[in-house]
Amino acid sequence: MLKYRTLDTNAGAFTLVIAPTGAVRAAGFTENVGELLDLIHPELQAPAEQADDVGPAAGHIRSYFDGDRTALDSIVVEQHSGGEFMRQAWKVMRDIKPGAPVTYTEFARLSGRPAAVRGAASACARNPVALITPCHRVLRSDGSLGGYRWGLAVKRFLLDFEEAKA
Repeated sequence: MLKYRTLDTNAGAFTLVIAPTGAVRAAGFTENVGELLDLIHPELQAPAEQADDVGPAAGHIRSYFDGDRTALDSIVVEQHSGGEFMRQAWKVMRDIKPGAPVTYTEFARLSGRPAAVRGAASACARNPVALITPCHRVLRSDGSLGGYRWGLAVKRFLLDFEEAKA
């Protein structure tokens, strides 16, 4: 059984879906847990129940919004995809530092496949663990925001928030 909790943050409602291991399987700027459950790989899906205690992840999210830019680094995630490149890209994405966004082209290079710019964009689009696996830190080559599942206003807020704390 998965647990979930919605937190009020500076960027809006943020819901965490937590595995029995305590790892985050999905997260996003929504109160609709069903929307998040749909993002979880079928091999990791399970029913979810609302809980007040979802482990340390909630505290780390609060610390991040209180200004601790490294708080997200401590959160364990459980992401699964059908491909090696996607798993590698999500791992690399966790290493993109706050206040230092990269372009899709640079992200593809960092992920080990410089020509896979579309694959890098797909890794961002299919990321089930928003904020913690920070797809918001990946931009278009011209520096514009590109897309963001949770809205460009949230992406802009997060980038500005991290830049201000840099």
